[in-house]
Amino acid sequence: MKKNEEMDGNNVEEMWEEKNVVLKEALKFSESGIHPDILRAVHEMGFENMTPIQEQSIPVLLEGKDIIGQAQTGTGKTAAFAIPMIQSIDPAIRKPQGIILCPTRELAMQAAEEIRRLSKYMHGIKVLPIYGGQDIGRQIRALSQGVQIIVGTPGRVMDHLRRHTIKTAQVKMIVLDEADEMLDMGFREDIETVLADMPAEHQMALFSATMPQEILDIAGAYQNSAVYIRVTPKELTVSAIKQAYYRVAKKDKVKALCRLLDYYQPARSLIFCNTKRMVDEIAGQLKDKGYEAEGLHGDLSQNQRDTVMNLFRGGRCAVLIATDVAARGIDVSGVDAVFNYDVPEDIEYYVHRIGRTGRAGRKGRSFTLISGREIFKIRSIEKVCHTTIRERKMPTPEDIMRVKSEKLFTNAMEVMDSRDLSEEKASIEKAAEEKGFTVLDLAAAFMQMNMGEIPEEIEEEKPYPERRRKEAGPERRRRDGRDLGRRDIEKGRGERFGGRREERYLERGRSGKRQGKASDYGKKSRQGGKRILEDKPLGRLLSKRK
Repeated sequence: MKKNEEMDGNNVEEMWEEKNVVLKEALKFSESGIHPDILRAVHEMGFENMTPIQEQSIPVLLEGKDIIGQAQTGTGKTAAFAIPMIQSIDPAIRKPQGIILCPTRELAMQAAEEIRRLSKYMHGIKVLPIYGGQDIGRQIRALSQGVQIIVGTPGRVMDHLRRHTIKTAQVKMIVLDEADEMLDMGFREDIETVLADMPAEHQMALFSATMPQEILDIAGAYQNSAVYIRVTPKELTVSAIKQAYYRVAKKDKVKALCRLLDYYQPARSLIFCNTKRMVDEIAGQLKDKGYEAEGLHGDLSQNQRDTVMNLFRGGRCAVLIATDVAARGIDVSGVDAVFNYDVPEDIEYYVHRIGRTGRAGRKGRSFTLISGREIFKIRSIEKVCHTTIRERKMPTPEDIMRVKSEKLFTNAMEVMDSRDLSEEKASIEKAAEEKGFTVLDLAAAFMQMNMGEIPEEIEEEKPYPERRRKEAGPERRRRDGRDLGRRDIEKGRGERFGGRREERYLERGRSGKRQGKASDYGKKSRQGGKRILEDKPLGRLLSKRK
């Protein structure tokens, strides 16, 4: 099989420029040569026009060519490779003909479900997700019954290949989905083991949000004259997502999170943290405060992960806290807001995160909590992602109480308009007469019970440069690379740079606890104006003092 020539970032960019054509009008699925039975399923799912990655990838894959596709989460990559794969399957052959590798269990299950929907009217095509944490015996039995498309994680697919429970002789196409994430999770060796087991003649599609050198190496070794396709972040549709950030001290981030949840009242929201420990902490604190919250990260068992996702999809969990890796498989419609409790370490993750909301033409919101120097990460995100993230002021306690009261009145009015409350009215009038309270007093008590206490004040954190100048003080002085304020000078703290403090440092140097040059401790003594030798080694200075 002919391999690609050695590639690097520069010549890949040149090829991308050639292939990255912007069309004036989106191509319709019905105009792309897709099988009528697949088109029927696509239209039933409510899709008519292709996304950019689908528009550029599907025709190339239908021609049987290899591709490297760069696109972010939420751009329709699954359909971009699933439709050509389904169309190439021969239902009469009950053996694996297509394999898709995904980084996580959730993403594998999500991709398998979408492929099932797309192949709904292609009778005889079976799809099977395989992943770690599930009984392998159950998977072996399902494979023995005849499966044409396998969607799995690299480790479990490799395990089946070693057991010879997956035969690759009939494989026509293999896909690496979210390739960069699989490499970050340490799957490179597993991926190469799987690819090495493929037949000599097969088609390969590689999709990734970023293109590190490791991916280019795999493409060069295992693909044949691949076509490069890129949908850049600039092409991502984020106009429907309102992005904002709030300056909050680290100690007040949970309070700020609750304040925003209470003010905007999203029906379903995602909160992203950088660590598993923080996911557990935030989930516990939100539960203690009465929120319907659950955490999701890689340390949970498969049953726990399935339970959490079912709760979230079913609406019994309104707030899901997750790490970036665990959230890769989350594709839930109707996510109203995304909260970045931690600013993502990798800029690319920001796009992945906010892409969870504002899908399918819906509006969405994205909130990021920052403190201190994290403002510079926000500026980097704006620059790289070609977006604007506006600074907002935290809602006040009065704003929260106003929003809660408006919601309470709205709900009460709906009940008043839709139900007969004559029995309840009679009961209230009777109780008021017997116990001596007014209806207004009772209404105020019920309102207080439903609204809760007034939220605590959250101290607004000053912008980083202003806070730094305030701490340093307007009378800041510099001496030998260190800052001194007026109080330091008045209290004689400048002696640390000479005089008695200097002798203490020299004594420490004698005992071997401190080594260096005299210039490290100061050039001039404040006590007697005696000049300290600047560049001579500490040992020579000590010998003269003896």
